Amino acid sequence: METGNVLLASSGANVRRVEMGKNPTLIGVPIMAESVEKMVFDMNKAKASGADLVEIRLDSLNGFSPRDDLQALITRSPLPTLFTYRPKWEGGQYDGDENERLDVLRLAMELGADYIDVELQVASEFYSSINGKKPEKSKVIVSSHNYQSTPSVEALGNLVAKIQATGADIVKIATTALDITDVARVFQITVHSQVPIIGLVMGERGLISRVLCAKFGGFLTFGTLESGIVSAPGQPTINDLLNLYNFRQLGPDTKVFGIIGKPVGHSKSPILYNEAFKSVGFNGVYVHLLVDDVAKFLQTYSSCDFAGFSCTIPHKEAAVKCCDEVDPVAKSIGAVNCIIRRQIDGKLFGYNTDYVGAISAIEDGLRGKHNISSSGSSPLAGKLFVVIGAGGAGKALAYGAKVKGARVVIANRTYDRARELADTIGADALSLSDLDNFGPEDGMILANTTSIGMLPKVDETPVSKNALRNYSLVFDAVYTPKITRLLREAEESGAATVSGLEMFIGQAYEQFESTQGTISENHVKVLMRFVWSNSY
Repeated sequence: METGNVLLASSGANVRRVEMGKNPTLIGVPIMAESVEKMVFDMNKAKASGADLVEIRLDSLNGFSPRDDLQALITRSPLPTLFTYRPKWEGGQYDGDENERLDVLRLAMELGADYIDVELQVASEFYSSINGKKPEKSKVIVSSHNYQSTPSVEALGNLVAKIQATGADIVKIATTALDITDVARVFQITVHSQVPIIGLVMGERGLISRVLCAKFGGFLTFGTLESGIVSAPGQPTINDLLNLYNFRQLGPDTKVFGIIGKPVGHSKSPILYNEAFKSVGFNGVYVHLLVDDVAKFLQTYSSCDFAGFSCTIPHKEAAVKCCDEVDPVAKSIGAVNCIIRRQIDGKLFGYNTDYVGAISAIEDGLRGKHNISSSGSSPLAGKLFVVIGAGGAGKALAYGAKVKGARVVIANRTYDRARELADTIGADALSLSDLDNFGPEDGMILANTTSIGMLPKVDETPVSKNALRNYSLVFDAVYTPKITRLLREAEESGAATVSGLEMFIGQAYEQFESTQGTISENHVKVLMRFVWSNSY
């Protein structure tokens, strides 16, 4: 089966290097409104947001008067204009006469549109109708949209050739990602294209196509004014493109990092890492990676340009088998949350930093509660430490607590899985359903490592409030929301609490140092907390 391994961007024929590390890829904002006045208002918002052009979706207008409305939109636009009049058969809203639709696009060109979008299916007809009389200023984008899948590299290459043969000034292909590895094929086509090309992959799994097109030489990407109001599935906001992903600074030499997970869109990691990269002047970008099969993903994106990954639910254990070498601690835990690709040979190294951040935060919480000095033995020594969950994070915390001298108990929905982990590290096991009645002593530690209570199911909790009276400290690995129901009820029951934010920042720092080299730990952690507090 073809995987379409992504080549280094610098090998692409059309990669255009520019000064100051900036890329020439344009950002267009789709303008979809029912009136010309609202469109003009949104066009000015797009300019203020930092857009390079506006895509005016004529098929969203009500009561469209072609000559008057086109003239108004062109003359009043503060940015270059791209006119799209998308028919229903290509995913748009227009359902009228085809000749009238093409007449409108011709008129837009005559009145001074900078770009018009013509679908491949009618491109030959359109070009025949203008008899070569295209204004010099106007550029024609010939587009093809596939809402079902992403074809093979060979099929995509043939599609691009077919679009070029129409006489297109700019080629546009938009496909749909059934798997994130589908995007690699579009990158491959983009980086080797001899003509200006827009190559985008729709859907959440295709998000990286809209960000990394700046690295691989794409002509244009789209960013919306508001989240959720999109002209195609998976479009990010222009604010995210510019301020989260630092889009203007991406280029052929930018290293790609990201968080591998499913789900993954809730993760705050890109906010922290991209701000940290920017702060220290590191040429990298960190993105969300919705991955179904971690082995297939790592095999496909095998270039050293894809330099490192954080790994979250549900891939931490499967990722161990994908690494060429695994740190002894991660091997003992049986899970990795950090994968680094060695630049000299492309080999993958797996680490586990989960337990470092979480155990340190729990120790600090106990010291604060009991006024214990930070010197000497761990405050976890001899404590009964209950871990909820037997996945990758559960394994990490159980291992970390055991190393610190705690007596560990694993509670899991599936008792057999809890028993398996308990036998591995020398702990006890029980079913999660029995946890409410488990209270052999006071002063226990509780650590939830499952997703119970995570957005959007914020009313859920893994254990009843009544059972929390036996614990002196409760930790929750969930950090969206920062204060979960479990933590709120634990505090009401008199226990000290530690949020998942502390684990998140602790492990993020360890991973950041792996990508970056030696840097002030305090500087990065303070930076990450600041970014978090201003983004949550």
